[in-house]
Amino acid sequence: MSSFNQGTQSPQRVVQSIGFLLLDNFTLISLASAVEPLRMANQLSGKELYRWHTLTQSGLPVCASDGLQITPDASLATAPQLDAVIVCGGVDIQHSVTREHIQWLQSQARQGRQLGGVCTGSWALAKAGLLDGYDCSVHWECLASMQEAFPRAAITTRLFSIDRNRHTSSGGTAPMDMMLHVIGREHGRELAAAISEMFIYERIRNEQDHQRVPLKHMLGTNQPKLQEIVALMEANLEEPIDLDQLAVYVDVSRRQLERLFQKYLHCSPSRYYLKLRLIRARQLLKQTSMSIIEVASVCGFVSTPHFSKCYREYFGIPPRDERAGQTSSNVVALVPMPEDLMRPSTSSAMAALTRAQGESTFASVRL
Repeated sequence: MSSFNQGTQSPQRVVQSIGFLLLDNFTLISLASAVEPLRMANQLSGKELYRWHTLTQSGLPVCASDGLQITPDASLATAPQLDAVIVCGGVDIQHSVTREHIQWLQSQARQGRQLGGVCTGSWALAKAGLLDGYDCSVHWECLASMQEAFPRAAITTRLFSIDRNRHTSSGGTAPMDMMLHVIGREHGRELAAAISEMFIYERIRNEQDHQRVPLKHMLGTNQPKLQEIVALMEANLEEPIDLDQLAVYVDVSRRQLERLFQKYLHCSPSRYYLKLRLIRARQLLKQTSMSIIEVASVCGFVSTPHFSKCYREYFGIPPRDERAGQTSSNVVALVPMPEDLMRPSTSSAMAALTRAQGESTFASVRL
């Protein structure tokens, strides 16, 4: 994995400059989810760790998918020196990406910039050939079309993906998880945890967390039997139904059942059923105070050792470590305001930092 400052700036340079390329009909929540952690990182550290700039192709205002109009800081031609570029996509992404966007992104790649996308912004990077051979994430609505259009990109259902110098996430609040992960790697988990607390964000999700992609979206309407089987599985996690019985319920043979799963879900029915139970177990471990024994029971495992073995094989860590990893660091005592913040500045990041000086959380995390 990489972070925004690796390979793009000298060791002496502290402030990281990130450009957000706003495409027509971009989703405002994804932009906010990506920018706000940067603002709060500055506030809690009392330093300008990050600087951000909004960009559009021509420098003219652009409308988000909710109709709100955003006036950018610069055009592509007048963009300042950047360490990273994140493309903010949204509705009708296929028609929002222009030749000028593609050429500019390709030029940024040649200059060694970190490149990323949020919501459907990955489409623009893939269109420019900048995701070939990279793991990447995109909003589930765009998943199937991207897999078909860009077979050389390794498109996943993960909430976000960080692969070398590519940072991509799905939509909604997923960009916040990605940015918190980057901030944590750059400036420590304590700062990331404090930002999460400020935003009443109960858990920072990681790259092992996946979007819940509606099966109907993945399969269309052509496989009603398979959809029915999966619905039965999801409704019976505590007491799993025997596969032969599942086949009887939907009036297919066991052999047909196996073929459907292999063809459309690329795994056996038993493996898929186990995955559903383990994902449910992970949610309970992270979001409730249920004991590991209780979690194992309600997810259909006959014994705790068997549950732990399956969990470790699937997620890479045992259930006990999964739960222990949720403990976050406490925010440390306030520190004096740095003198360099007293100097006037025209950057939006510094303006926000100056406004934050009166907040009780200002400079509350010591780096």
